[in-house]
Parts: sequence; structure tokens; C-alpha cells
Amino acid sequence: MRVLLVGAGGVGTAITRIAARRPFLELMVVADYDPARAEAAVAALGDSSDRFRAERVDAGDEAAVARLLARHGCDVLLNATDPRFVMPLFRAARAAGVGYVDMAMSLSRPHPEDPYEKCGVMLGDEQFELAAEWEKEGALALVGMGVEPGLSDVFARYAADELFDSIDEIGIRDGANLTVEGYDFAPSFSIWTTIEECLNPPVVYEEERGWFTTEPFSEPEVFDFPAGIGPVECVNVEHEEVLLVPRWVGARRVTFKYGLGGEFIDTLKTLRRLGLDRTSPVTVPGPDGPVAVSPRDVVAACLPDPATLGERMRGKTCAGTWVRGTKDGAAREVYLYHVVDNEWSMAQYGCQAVVWQTAVNPVVALELLATGAWSGTGVLGPEAFPARPFLDLLTAYDSPWGLREQ
Repeated sequence: MRVLLVGAGGVGTAITRIAARRPFLELMVVADYDPARAEAAVAALGDSSDRFRAERVDAGDEAAVARLLARHGCDVLLNATDPRFVMPLFRAARAAGVGYVDMAMSLSRPHPEDPYEKCGVMLGDEQFELAAEWEKEGALALVGMGVEPGLSDVFARYAADELFDSIDEIGIRDGANLTVEGYDFAPSFSIWTTIEECLNPPVVYEEERGWFTTEPFSEPEVFDFPAGIGPVECVNVEHEEVLLVPRWVGARRVTFKYGLGGEFIDTLKTLRRLGLDRTSPVTVPGPDGPVAVSPRDVVAACLPDPATLGERMRGKTCAGTWVRGTKDGAAREVYLYHVVDNEWSMAQYGCQAVVWQTAVNPVVALELLATGAWSGTGVLGPEAFPARPFLDLLTAYDSPWGLREQ
């Protein structure tokens, strides 16, 4: 398989280090707006770098991306950029006639009159609007194939296929006990994406109501995470699983709750009060005259790059899917989960736990597509495919998952 990886940040770099150990990959072109980042990602692979090439590309330039895909004879585009570039890259892959994989979906827009009750444009809507076009061409866009969304969706499909006869609720629950020495506030993932998903109206699915929204950080609950992480307060957050799971898995209710912590939530609320969550440019004085800048980009520039925090980070991160329903006439409740210890991911790959956990899943998916274990056409989420091949291969990547009866 020949892959164009767009984005050589923390997750993109982790993808290269994971993929370099797998034989299915013929070539991976690592492309970034900053050529130094792409070159550094490839150079870090050492003797394994012969199957990797560094290139410069603007992810927003569809024609340039399509040309790069054609020049290297790529079979698939793997998007490791932030969600702003989902649609340009999605369209570039279609124009080039290749497959597409991402870890986050096209952006949402709140309902203009009633944002905390009604859905406006939902995550992934722009991509699903083009599903018939992809299907007609016999091409596959695998969307939301990270850890959350991604592995969490695979867990949902596994639960439906093998663990339950009927499902009352599927709840994605994410928590960690990670700390970063030397920083009062240092998110372990892209602050741009974190602001987007945490401050937008969260979406909930109920069989009788369909999709609807609620207030950010609503319905707090304490969830007990495994592997020594323990109880963490989780709140509703906008996330792709709620938009993906009901399309392929039958469940009466689907939610996503994130263990953020009170201090983190207060910081996000402060950013919103100050207008620093906005993406539209504001004009500020500069040494050569007025400059238009995005407040959210300024926040991101003031914080440490999450990819550089691994040496200072301690603890574990857990992604998982809680499922409640019935099996053989009896009530059942389970938590399917995947835990990564930062000490392990740093020692084995030189990547901090959160970006490594995100990166391993699209590589597993690419291998399944390369071998034909997964196949399909159209715009599909991870739960559209059989779960067992993915979970078996994930374990073969030295990354086991767990199941806890609740």
C-alpha cells in the first residue's frame, strides 16, 4: 500500500513510527506545510526510513494535494491535520481517485436559533452528503478512524455483534490520570481541536428523538476507569461517535462523555468569555502595521506543542465504550477499553501516550484495508466493518484491549 500522510505533528509522527514496523506498507509520503516537520519525522525513523518520503504541501490546496497523490502513485490519503482541513483533503482524495482515511470529521455549526436543543450542521454532515458520489465511483472514505472516534466505534460494533442481543445505551467514556511536570495548563492533545469539541453544543442520540443537543459540560457523572486511573468526573462533549454509532449499531441512546476535570473546564470557559475560542480573525497592531490573527491560533501558539510533552508527562490514558443492554434474557453491562501508559509509549516509540493511542488505530485500519480484511465503498465509519479482525490485529501491535463486566 502507498499512503500519503498529510500532517507531521504529534499524531502524524507517531503514525510513521508505528507504520515503520509493519510490512504491509510499500511507501508513506509524509507531507506537511512545514517541510522541516516532515523531514524530521522521516529522519527519526533511521534505517526504517527507506519506505518514507518527506514532502511539503498546503493541506488547504486541493489541487496540490491531488497532484502529490498522483505523483507518488498513492492508494490512500491519511489525514492527520486538524479538522479545518478535512473537507479540502476529502475532496482532493476524491478528485485523485484514491481512498481516504481521517481521525476527525468535517466541522459542525450550531443551530442559529436554538443551539442547546436542536442540531445545526452536525459533525460529518458535509462528508456524508457526498457518500453517494464515493459509492458510485467504488471508492472508500473511512471517517473517524482514530481512537475516539475510531477504536471506540469498533468496540460498539463488537458489543453489538458478540456481547449483546439488544442494547439500551452506548456511552463513550474517556479519562486519564496524566500530569505534565512544570506546566499549570498543558493539554495533551491539540488545543484547537479541544476547544472545538468541548465548547460546541454536545450532541446526544435517543432512538425516539434522534439527534439533539445540550449545554456544554452537562450531565456530569463519575466514572471509574481501569488500570489504576480510578474515578473521574465526566461530562457531555460534542464528539463524532454520537453521529456515527447510530448509523450502523442499534442502540436506544448514545452519548460521549470526557473526563476533563474542573480546572480544565474553568479554563475553557474563561477562553470563551474572553473570545479567545474564536477562529475568525481579529486585527491587532504589528511592527509593520495591523495584522489579522485568529484568537484560537494565538492560544495554540502560547501553549506547548503536545508532541513535546512526553518526557514531562506521567500517568495513563484510557479510551473506552460502556454498553448496557441484555444478553440471553439477562441484563448486562460492560466497559470495553484501551489503556496506554505514557512511560511505555515513550520507551517504545518516543511518543506521548495520547498521540500514540490516537495514531495506532488508523495504521491498524490501513493494514486491514491493504490485506482485504476490511473493504467497502462510500463514506463509512469504523462500525460499518467487522470488529474482530481489528481487535485481533490491535493486539498483534502489542497494544491489548480489555473488557470489564460492570
